[in-house]
Amino acid sequence: MELSIVIPLLNEAESIPELYAWIRKVMQENGYTYEILFIDDGSSDSSWTIISALSEQDPCVKGIKFQRNYGKSQALHAGFAQAEGDVVITMDADLQDSPDEIPALYQMITQDHFDMVSGWKKKRYDSVLAKNLPSKLFNWAARKTSGVRLNDFNCGLKAYRNEVVKNIEVSGEMHRYIPVLAKNEGFDKIGEKVVQHQARKYGTTKFGMSRFIYGFLDLITIWFLSKFGKRPMHLFGTLGVITSLIGFLAASCIGANKLIKLYQNKPAILVTQDPWFYIALAMMIIGTQLFLAGFVGELILKTKSNTSRYKIAAYSGLNRTLN
Repeated sequence: MELSIVIPLLNEAESIPELYAWIRKVMQENGYTYEILFIDDGSSDSSWTIISALSEQDPCVKGIKFQRNYGKSQALHAGFAQAEGDVVITMDADLQDSPDEIPALYQMITQDHFDMVSGWKKKRYDSVLAKNLPSKLFNWAARKTSGVRLNDFNCGLKAYRNEVVKNIEVSGEMHRYIPVLAKNEGFDKIGEKVVQHQARKYGTTKFGMSRFIYGFLDLITIWFLSKFGKRPMHLFGTLGVITSLIGFLAASCIGANKLIKLYQNKPAILVTQDPWFYIALAMMIIGTQLFLAGFVGELILKTKSNTSRYKIAAYSGLNRTLN
């Protein structure tokens, strides 16, 4: 199979039939073998009913329904697990991503040999203050922190080699940083393509300004995980040793100063009355705690087990048993 189209969605009943017809038209015009994977992230409208009906009519359509809303990252993770195509395309279900972009993205993966290609909505139809400016700031920070030179990290329209999606763990709210996750796994041939951004035709956006706040927090998380996620002792242990050493040296100096004054028969206050003693003591305690945090982190990494991040309520068009 050449293509897997993975589409996470939440309450997009109005746009699903039109999106399906558009994708099917593009696939038939180019003669691709394909599958369309709709991942219903706990919709409360008739989205799943429409997906089920489409999968009965067309064997290329497959669906996964979550028990409740778990988030876009979990939906992508479920879709990636089922994708069988040599090239995996992700896109949003709100018709703001154009299926007409798929052939060019497919070509960049298969002929230009990119590991993944990210869309860049260079011209957007969103509000300047509400989305455009925060998005530019967010993308600038992501570039500086991750070292991945992309202009639009958050674009839902992306293409991947199948091997990439099978080797990355998309959890929490990390769907914004899939290019960074791919780079951390050694897939560093990452390209970018300017794609058309279309105004939303149905419904309202599911994301508000809070996504940018969460995005920056996730950026800090992924920076830490990429640097120290597999070796927390390297960070916490180093900080702990340095902090403890500074505290120990400071306490030693305080004690030595006290002994020198006593030897010289000079007046000297009790060590416990010196405020610097408590600062030194606090540093030794904090250093010990940091060291132990790194040690516990290493133990967790050695003993952690994979846990279920979501519960699937139903499948459609897929030969799978329910969780």
